[in-house]
Amino acid sequence: MNFISNIWKHPKTSAAGLLIAVASVAGVLSQQGLTLGKAGSGTVVSLAGALATALLGLMARDPEAGTEGPSGQGTNAKLGAWMLISLLIPLPWMQGCSGASIAQDIVNWTPSLQSAVATVDSTAALLAPADARMFSAATAGFDAASNLLVAQAQAYLANPSASALAKLQTQIVTLQQQVNAALLQSVKIVDAASQKHAIAAVQAVGTIVNAILALVQQISSKAAVAQMASQAGVRLALVRPYLDRSQATAVVAAHYDEPVAVAQAQVAQAEKAEINAGF
Repeated sequence: MNFISNIWKHPKTSAAGLLIAVASVAGVLSQQGLTLGKAGSGTVVSLAGALATALLGLMARDPEAGTEGPSGQGTNAKLGAWMLISLLIPLPWMQGCSGASIAQDIVNWTPSLQSAVATVDSTAALLAPADARMFSAATAGFDAASNLLVAQAQAYLANPSASALAKLQTQIVTLQQQVNAALLQSVKIVDAASQKHAIAAVQAVGTIVNAILALVQQISSKAAVAQMASQAGVRLALVRPYLDRSQATAVVAAHYDEPVAVAQAQVAQAEKAEINAGF
């Protein structure tokens, strides 16, 4: 009966273990396509996993100075470590989901992509005249490239053939390169207000494009990913210093309707995977 006494003596650690178990099981069920029904716009499984992760994050918060002794501080440190582990369990971008679910996820991102590109189109009006001309030239290809990507994503979902995937792979890299190049051009804008508007608009597109790229990587062979990366002239490492991680996190959290902490882990892991692949 030691386990019962341990629960009584260490309720916080026991509760953390239970929440980690819930998040782990939810992650596995999601990978297998088991939803246990709808919960709003999501599923019961995703809701349970998100709630478990959020509650674990609240439990792992830093204590106020002087409120806990060495034992309490050690407990919080352990909870913080377990919190980090739990965040890496249910990442929908980076786990072994089925090809069909990933294809659907890619298509689910396309309305946000089209909206972000439309925002880019209207951003030029907010810039100084000289900056507007530079910005318009840098983003001129966004509409055509994004429309083609949307069409190819829908085509792959309808018929997940090797040829459809190859077209999707080529187009996502093409758009990603256009976005990276446009971001570097936006940084050259001298007027501070214009530069802020330009970078924010381009990054909004870039966040979605990188999310789709991470998903495409999941359904591509290592050889195909290497081929895709070989087409990347403007590497993510070059534009990384100009990216606002909080903006990217907010976009991902809103899209998946999940806690910010989970979205932060997704953005970081997807970015790492893309850099390691050579993008």
